[in-house]
Amino acid sequence: QAQLVESGGGLVQPGGSLRLSCAASGSSFSITTMGWYRQAPGKERELVATMGSSRSTYYDDSVKGRFTISRDNAKNTVYLQMNSLKPEDTAVYYCNAHVNQGGRWLDYWGQGTQVTVSS
Repeated sequence: QAQLVESGGGLVQPGGSLRLSCAASGSSFSITTMGWYRQAPGKERELVATMGSSRSTYYDDSVKGRFTISRDNAKNTVYLQMNSLKPEDTAVYYCNAHVNQGGRWLDYWGQGTQVTVSS
């Protein structure tokens, strides 16, 4: 079973930057895609960015040019560098890992980290 632990959230002023980290631990699984989702109050969880095992990336239009996803496969860790943050980026950010475990495809989630963009 995999466990995901996130860090790096906090309060930042508009235009500021934050870097989120998510480390996966456990055994007997192979991670394919890792990514970040977010959920703002009263809204559904939405996809922010993903990176596949081949390092192919996807970004939601709302974060293109501002956010950068990266990954250290040796550490099973994914990062989200967030620049030029806007108040509308305020949300709980969740890490996701899509894994193959014993021939089954499973999704694991982190506990969430709060990002607040406010002056």
